[in-house]
Amino acid sequence: MSLMNQRGRSGHIKYDFCSMRQFAKVSILIGMLCSAIGVQAQTYYTSTEVGIGFGGSQYFGDLNDRYGFKTINLGGGIYARKHLNKYISVKAGAYYTQVGYSDKLNKDEFQNMRNLDFKSNIIELSAQAEFNFFKFVTGDPYHRFTPYLTGGIGVFMYDPYTTYNGAKYLLRPLGTEGQGLGFPERKYSNFSACFPIGAGVKFWVTGGVNLTLEIANRLTLTDYMDDVSTAYIGTSNFPLDPKTPTRMLQDRSVELKPDMPLGRKGKQRGNSSTYDQYLMGMLSISWHFTTYRCPAFMDRELISTY
Repeated sequence: MSLMNQRGRSGHIKYDFCSMRQFAKVSILIGMLCSAIGVQAQTYYTSTEVGIGFGGSQYFGDLNDRYGFKTINLGGGIYARKHLNKYISVKAGAYYTQVGYSDKLNKDEFQNMRNLDFKSNIIELSAQAEFNFFKFVTGDPYHRFTPYLTGGIGVFMYDPYTTYNGAKYLLRPLGTEGQGLGFPERKYSNFSACFPIGAGVKFWVTGGVNLTLEIANRLTLTDYMDDVSTAYIGTSNFPLDPKTPTRMLQDRSVELKPDMPLGRKGKQRGNSSTYDQYLMGMLSISWHFTTYRCPAFMDRELISTY
């Protein structure tokens, strides 16, 4: 008697066990194919990440020409980084900090007697290239750490000011080195170019999250970040004006020794042979977005291995 769907005396259908066995084999095959497809649908991270960082900064220049770290100020920023391959990345960021220094912190007798000081807010926009020492891939436990070198170019805004008799005065409009009194070549802008040069380390933490520690010095094209650069033009050349105390602010040595002012005409006030600088050290955290498509630079590397 055939086992194919025969009706028994009870009227019920008897199932063909051979057909059921074939159905089970097909089901197992489909399950294996689905599992294989699932393995192929791996999770990757995009080649672009965004981050936020916090740290500190230090100014170097005419008031701090011995590279002291006595006026470190807080700073922070946001950035986006694009990984071109496992060794090279590019980064664009916006940063804020404050710089400043005072001659009261100097041990040099002339600088201490000069008695100048300043502060300035810094807003920077910059682009940098990063060169990893080792392969670095977010999500890869075998390439999760690397030191790197960085260099770039940017622009920053600054506006030096000081405090006198409890009031804040912006120094650039006052022309403390005679910018409005026959020395127009000493005029300076609120903007200047900067060139970040430094080093750092990157570390993949978990998922699409990276930690970065970077220290980069900003070389600039201005010597007036601190409003100090060349020579005194002489106190007598500044008019007496109680509303704008430029005469007092251009030579603050009189606050220490009124009878022995330092600011004689032609006497050195700053060092115009070097530009000012500021260094920033920052610890940042960044995030990649997930994707199911292998990033372009990884595609190229995979193809090159075959």
